[in-house]
Amino acid sequence: MHPAAEHSPLGKSSEYIATYTPSLLFPIPRTAKWAELGLTAQTLPYKGVDFWNCFELSWLLPSGKPVVAIGEFSIPADSPNIIESKSFKLYLNSLNQTPFADTASLEATLVKDLSAAAGKPVGVRVRSLKEVEAEGVVALPGVCIDDLDISVSNYEHPRPELLRCDESRIVEECVHSHLLKSNCPVTSQPDWGSVVVEYRGAALDHASLLEYIVSFRQHSDFHEQCVERIFLDLQRLLKPEKLTVYARYVRRGGLDINPYRSTEEVQLPNHRLVRQ
Repeated sequence: MHPAAEHSPLGKSSEYIATYTPSLLFPIPRTAKWAELGLTAQTLPYKGVDFWNCFELSWLLPSGKPVVAIGEFSIPADSPNIIESKSFKLYLNSLNQTPFADTASLEATLVKDLSAAAGKPVGVRVRSLKEVEAEGVVALPGVCIDDLDISVSNYEHPRPELLRCDESRIVEECVHSHLLKSNCPVTSQPDWGSVVVEYRGAALDHASLLEYIVSFRQHSDFHEQCVERIFLDLQRLLKPEKLTVYARYVRRGGLDINPYRSTEEVQLPNHRLVRQ
């Protein structure tokens, strides 16, 4: 468990506070998890963002009438802190009985509070249900590898030694799997996700990638660190000219978390999948 997470509200009984309380946000430094992967803030080999989508966002108009919406938050991958997910939910719940003059005022408050917790500017979009409904759901890009016939016996921790590639062949491709699962390092509850790998480099053996993804099944870690681990293991193996890894996780507590890591400066999409 991350040492800071022991003091967070995750896994503990919490009082429901329905009026604005920014102190509920609980930042967790990324440094300890970066150190586990041999990284520091100065040596990150990727760019990226963590998209958080909130489906339980509500507040009051000055008249007292409630509003519901969907919140989209983008936290830079190199921010000093992640925000512990239960504290994020508790903070958002504290807006439920809080009046705001308009949506712009709400967004400004969210930007201020979330940026202070993350340690870097956080992007915020408050979106109407109609807007999000019109977008619908999308399919992941590339080839799905889930139907490959593999034998699996490793579930307890990631096994990068399972990964294989053909160094004599350089390819550019995109593949994905819906079989990513890990466990929360604090509560041990399951986290379900879909993962995309897009790269140009030595040809990756798809069956070995699927075996590797399944090896996360009983692994305990935060969403962000699972994606960073996959990125680093593939980078070491493929020595790619470019590499992007991202995961779309199923929501818990009205929030889903979607980490993106890439060697490129790309405009990353935040489209919902069928499980989201």
